[in-house]
Amino acid sequence: MNKKYEEFVGCLRHELMERLGLGEKQIYFEERDENGMTPNGDRLFVEVRASAAGKEVCGIHTEELFEDYEDGVSIETIANTVAGEVLKLRAAGFFEKTKNLNDYEKIKGDLFIRPLNRKLYEKELSKAVYKVIGEIALVLYMQVGKAENRIASMKIRRENLNEWGLSAETVFDTALLNTYFISPPRIYLWEEMLSNPDYSGECFMDLNNIFQIDNYEVGNCLSTVRKTNGGVAIFLPGVAQRLAHLLNGDFYVVFTSIHEAMIHSVDSLYPPEDLERILKETIMEATPEEDFLTDKIYKYSRKTGTFWIYKDGTFFNLGVPEFLEQERKM
Repeated sequence: MNKKYEEFVGCLRHELMERLGLGEKQIYFEERDENGMTPNGDRLFVEVRASAAGKEVCGIHTEELFEDYEDGVSIETIANTVAGEVLKLRAAGFFEKTKNLNDYEKIKGDLFIRPLNRKLYEKELSKAVYKVIGEIALVLYMQVGKAENRIASMKIRRENLNEWGLSAETVFDTALLNTYFISPPRIYLWEEMLSNPDYSGECFMDLNNIFQIDNYEVGNCLSTVRKTNGGVAIFLPGVAQRLAHLLNGDFYVVFTSIHEAMIHSVDSLYPPEDLERILKETIMEATPEEDFLTDKIYKYSRKTGTFWIYKDGTFFNLGVPEFLEQERKM
């Protein structure tokens, strides 16, 4: 740790202690540890709430804040922003939700699925519950609170399933259906996105409404109402089948981030090798590392009802998403 960074962390810690009324033991720093609590970077841990049942702690990524500091943002401004976020967490009362974690009936309505890149998050997924489909992990999470339209969440671990006495498949199916209703899938039309800041997408899944999908050269943007983690939309119940019906055939799925995917009919102007090249350029230029999902082109086959992945000039059938072998043995 260089001297300037060490001084920044120490100063930020004292500024937060003062603003939040915390003692020396209630806010502490831990450097990156691949095998510990901080595999993705240094963090300053802040006690948000404590009770007889335990403590609620949040981790703050100090390396990113130090970059802001070096770019000219004052330590006071950074401390004020962080303190404000911590106070929001206190008000949200997340601990009340997590203490019910051993009671499936109380928390099952808060389960949802989030897509992550398997390789990028390999260590974090070591004890998580997830299905795999190519390079994508469909990970089981639980909502633990909301603050200003943002959701705080935690991964469900395999030992949680043992406590509940339920199979991974049962819990996963519940979470997948929850995800559909928590943040329903939407197609976002380009002209509306450019002209209407309040645009919330097209409800293409409503069979009572006539919806005609446009065959844009750039594809159709698929996400969810919340847009955050909207890349999961294509894996939600009935979505791929509905899109195949609207497009009257197979289609390619181009995941530009974890938040959305571009849908292209296989009859579009771009063959998969061009889509792959464009995707890699897009990821390099516009996708933050933490939002990366995959740089491979997926295809949905209407005939087989399965996803295929494009590698080395050939599509390979992935079948249906499934749990890893170690998870099947739980």
